[in-house]
Amino acid sequence: MDNKDVTSVLNDLIETSKDGEKGFQECAENIKTVQLKTLFNQRAQECAMAASDLQQLVRGLGGEPETTSSFAGDLHRRWVDLKAMVTGKDDEAILNECERGEDVALKEYREALEKPLPASIRMVVEKQLQGVQRNHDQIKSLRNLARAS
Repeated sequence: MDNKDVTSVLNDLIETSKDGEKGFQECAENIKTVQLKTLFNQRAQECAMAASDLQQLVRGLGGEPETTSSFAGDLHRRWVDLKAMVTGKDDEAILNECERGEDVALKEYREALEKPLPASIRMVVEKQLQGVQRNHDQIKSLRNLARAS
């Protein structure tokens, strides 16, 4: 892959990370449980750091890093808002939407790793994928707990 192709892959992941940051912020604003609010705010900060790390890689390749979230991410957040309004900001419904967002992030990271990325960039993307997987699994577990109660 040339630098332009690698930059494109990284910019897609920056959008994904920005989507996660904004999505977790949105969930934190709508969730009732204080512990979940704290967790979502922490996850939003981690997504922001991931985007920043990817932006540095893009700059290192001589590219212009993405700075915004995706249109699809914006639509998803509007859906979370609507669903929160309709369900009275029910924790389970918010966790469901949060998990859906993490499903998308997992897909994006896995697709990026199917590309022939340089080893140093692959290591960063793999490490970030582990964080996305952890987020997904934790959200799913919390959603299952909310569903059971």
